[in-house]
Amino acid sequence: MDPSPSIVLGTRGSALALAQTGLVRDALLRHDPSLAVAVERIVTTGDRITDRPLDQVGGKALFVAEIESALRDGRIDVAVHSAKDLPSALPDDMRVVACLPRADAREAVVSRSGLGLDALPAGAVVGTSSPRRACQLRARRPDLVLRDVRGNVDTRLAKLAAGQYDALVLAAAGLARLGLLHVATELVPLDVMPPCAAQGAVALEVHVANAAAAARAAALDHAPTTCAVAAERAFLATIGGTCSTPLAAHATLDGPVLRLTAMIGAADGRMVRDALAGHAADAESIGRRLAARMLKRGGAELLAASAPSEPALAHGA
Repeated sequence: MDPSPSIVLGTRGSALALAQTGLVRDALLRHDPSLAVAVERIVTTGDRITDRPLDQVGGKALFVAEIESALRDGRIDVAVHSAKDLPSALPDDMRVVACLPRADAREAVVSRSGLGLDALPAGAVVGTSSPRRACQLRARRPDLVLRDVRGNVDTRLAKLAAGQYDALVLAAAGLARLGLLHVATELVPLDVMPPCAAQGAVALEVHVANAAAAARAAALDHAPTTCAVAAERAFLATIGGTCSTPLAAHATLDGPVLRLTAMIGAADGRMVRDALAGHAADAESIGRRLAARMLKRGGAELLAASAPSEPALAHGA
């Protein structure tokens, strides 16, 4: 008798990463109940370094390098990522073959006082490790004090409860997948704080030589999410920003029409915002064209202004 087919999923070991991997495991089993699914937890450099902002220690690649190494050596078959953690350019031997249906892409404010973003008192200490969120917060509430915060969702919430911050800004999708959306004080409208590229999406990455794993993962693809993420990542790749660059990109689909809204910002809260619509089949082209247009309309100057001399996040524990 032939052995049951099997597949090994690779993921970071955080509660959120494991919850997302559970979604992938369940989807695989719905597609093929005979499949044996194992999960390999991989500690990345980004997980080990939690006392410094990402842009100071190597950026988003710190969360994927070890996982991609496991794909190369065959320890795992499919890598499960928060799509927003993937660098805009993948190694030549790696492919994203599917995205799960996207969760809520909005930002969530979690405050100890129960107050929303606009109601927080002047001088309130808000924790975020995202230059994009910091830019958006400075633009809307320049009277707030922003402090860096690293760590997994539960670690950040513990720091909030301990009084190190008055409020946090977190991805609503992460809270929802952990069953913690009830702690959110406010879900911020997308037009107030547009998200980073691919926020709320789960991406499945494989090595190009593993055709069997690619086929199984591709069967889970949610085409509208993949299309939207393609436009957002094309925007990001064309801009060429780093983890220190405040960038936002969010695409929505209405039938065959894709609309991409984006932002290029500077650390002090200045920003350029624009949108472009077109046929969904041209998703990547829309992303590239919008990026080029925004760079010409002031985005390039803002990118140049995102330098160490600009206001930085105050480092907090």
